[in-house]
Amino acid sequence: MSTVDRPDTFERSLAHWAEQGRAGMESFYALATEDYRQMVAARDWAADFRDVARDGRVRALDVACGSGKFPAELMRRGLADALGGVRIDVDLLDPSAFSLAEARSVLGPPFVPVAEHEVRLQDLDPVHSGFDATWATHALYAIPPSELDDGMARMASALRPGGFGAVVQATTSSHYLRFAELFRAAHAPDATPFSSVEQVAASLEACGVTPSVQEIRYTVSGSDRTAVEGFLQRCVFDDSVPLDRMESGGPLGDYLAGCRGPDGYRFVQEVRILTWRAA
Repeated sequence: MSTVDRPDTFERSLAHWAEQGRAGMESFYALATEDYRQMVAARDWAADFRDVARDGRVRALDVACGSGKFPAELMRRGLADALGGVRIDVDLLDPSAFSLAEARSVLGPPFVPVAEHEVRLQDLDPVHSGFDATWATHALYAIPPSELDDGMARMASALRPGGFGAVVQATTSSHYLRFAELFRAAHAPDATPFSSVEQVAASLEACGVTPSVQEIRYTVSGSDRTAVEGFLQRCVFDDSVPLDRMESGGPLGDYLAGCRGPDGYRFVQEVRILTWRAA
């Protein structure tokens, strides 16, 4: 298949969020679960939810919910006890029916799934609004940069006045974005680039939201080549290029050589947590 004929970034992403992509998803999370450990440990999310609770519950929108790793990690770290009986009623949003089912299957107290929206964020019907909280965690990379303004405007307008919004996304200096750009240059030059947190922040500013910014840095490591290969392929939603070919030379090979040590691979992540309260 020529690069011209290859599915674009969003189509590749959607194809991987399907039952046939489960093995790749599991390989990815063998390393990437660290993303969710780090973001949950970095902030008092329970306080955020308590601040916007009304009548003992929070009405929430999980944007591009994926496989539900963010609420699952909050649950693992004791969110239900920290909330003291506050319930979080969740609308799940994702263009993949597979993802909606996966996320729904992991939810437990304090989360209660109440509705599903099988659409892209930028296509969300504005009638779905009035939420107390909304979040998107490592979820917006496949939104084309040209559509981010619309997507972030939909996300921001879904909140009620005083509601809490959060986006967790990698910077252009992180492994996710650096690797994606080098892979695109080497193997998919016609593909739409991934969106960065810097672009997300600019799109929020464009719709009148000035978020608070918290940056976290950490490493994701792996020594098993099969797991590393699956992780890297899932980073770009492309399992057509094996690890040894990625390592074979050029800027992409040089980057991977710099990530490789005697104990395996170490990938440096630089991530920003953007939060705001709706006006």
